[in-house]
Amino acid sequence: MTTREAIVEAADRLFYEYGFESTSFASIAAAVGISRGNFYYHFKTKDEILNAVINARLAATRAMLAEWASSSGDPLVRVMRFVEIVLTNEADIELHGCPVGTLSGELAKLDHPARLEAVGLFETFREWLGAQFNLLGRDDADDLALHVLMFSQGTATLSNVFRDRDWVRREVGRFEQRLIDELASTSPTASVAL
Repeated sequence: MTTREAIVEAADRLFYEYGFESTSFASIAAAVGISRGNFYYHFKTKDEILNAVINARLAATRAMLAEWASSSGDPLVRVMRFVEIVLTNEADIELHGCPVGTLSGELAKLDHPARLEAVGLFETFREWLGAQFNLLGRDDADDLALHVLMFSQGTATLSNVFRDRDWVRREVGRFEQRLIDELASTSPTASVAL
């Protein structure tokens, strides 16, 4: 791993755990174990680091979605992989919330110029989920994609607030069953009301 990659990885983790605004150059440099001078050789501003973090998250998200697509030919199984991400990452989500949601929310509060780039993470998920529902023959694919995103974000927020893993696991199971039941019982052109 290059020094630049190590800086981006450390910044990504610190932004997630402490927030973008609360993370300093010094804390990122300390996490990587480099001097501030060496740090400035790679990044002149915190916004440059933020852009690199967002780009790294987008690349990681696209790679994860591609892996999910290659691991199953069933679009519903792929959607369930997304729904279950709150279980896969439950320890981190309990402590810090959703990395995508927390960063997007913080940048929105700051009215930061990079907010739209951070929203690109949600757009990537929205488009991918919509494509899965399209493969299932749904005319309401985008609405379903947004509904799944809403479930994921709401569940992540409540997991962070209440830290009740049993509830999260039950809620994921209930949501998946409702989704399966609705998709099975409605025609492809009907709306799913979850």
